[in-house]
Amino acid sequence: MSAATQPVLTAGGNTPPAPVHVGIIMDGNGRWAAARGVPRALGHKAGAEATRRVVEAAAGQGVSWLTLFAFSSENWRRPADEVRDLTGLMRHYLRHEVRQLVENGVRLRVIGDRTAFGPGMLAEIRRAEAETAGNTRLNLNVALSYGGRAEITAAARRLALRAAAGEIAPEAIDEAALAGELETAEMPDPDLIIRTSGEKRISNFLLWQAAYAELVFQPVLWPDYGAEHLREAITEFHRRDRRFGARNG
Repeated sequence: MSAATQPVLTAGGNTPPAPVHVGIIMDGNGRWAAARGVPRALGHKAGAEATRRVVEAAAGQGVSWLTLFAFSSENWRRPADEVRDLTGLMRHYLRHEVRQLVENGVRLRVIGDRTAFGPGMLAEIRRAEAETAGNTRLNLNVALSYGGRAEITAAARRLALRAAAGEIAPEAIDEAALAGELETAEMPDPDLIIRTSGEKRISNFLLWQAAYAELVFQPVLWPDYGAEHLREAITEFHRRDRRFGARNG
């Protein structure tokens, strides 16, 4: 059995297997910094350290797919200096964490509007994806310049163009066809969506894919997040009765 399919272990024995796909809305870097009276840039740096911990924890706890909401399409509206700090930190992570991802068997993919970034960032993304392409222990998706509505709109537009060109009949456009045009077409839908910092909304994250995901909101700020918090969220996931719109009994 590979590390990606190992059950989560507790002192009392084996718990049910971890959810296959976990999505996390990483929130709270700014509030973490404000509470300590330090610049927001230090909050984002501490958040990057939390990201490293959680990637390792997800692999260790049996998660096969992990999608992290790192930078939304709306984040471009933030002050220019904060955007610069965020994109610089992302570039640093892509450049310097690839070796550890390879050693830990993590495959990295980026979803979102890559065209919004400059050529330097695009080159780092392509390099990181290429160098980790053969890894199978954990599939790590990082959502950059990502918005769920924009993703669905782009998928619908591609289907409309195909229909206009006669490649597909309009009546053949169904849920499966649209899902096949999403950036996550080859990925399982998330079983669990986590948001940190205590906020209770999904903020345009995986809107289509999260239709039947269990939502867990945790009060901890992202820079303080660790393996124990992920384990708590997975434990809560196992308490849920997932019916996918049907009835039990």
